[in-house]
Amino acid sequence: FGNLSDLLISIKQWYQRRVRARKRTKKFIRHQSDRYEKLSKSSWRKPKGIDNRVRRRFKGQYLMPSIGYGSNKNTRHLMPDGFLKFVVHNVADLELLLMQNKRYAARDRP
Repeated sequence: FGNLSDLLISIKQWYQRRVRARKRTKKFIRHQSDRYEKLSKSSWRKPKGIDNRVRRRFKGQYLMPSIGYGSNKNTRHLMPDGFLKFVVHNVADLELLLMQNKRYAARDRP
């Protein structure tokens, strides 16, 4: 890099590249989980009935997860600060983290 401004521009471009864009932020709701208490809303199950409206993707029904909702491979497990999570269990892990401190950030629990 020629001067400081070129370095700052390259750092800014690197950070903008690693910002995670999500296609969907809401959780997928299990079909008829609002009708029965024993079905939890968070535990997704694919509907398998022959006449099921959700499985047949009728308009106005719950959406089903599909491969199109996946995130970008380069930004998949990023935290909001742009680093990957690294759980530190002992001092050796901490020394390993010091060598990879541009990509990973420490977390004390999963």
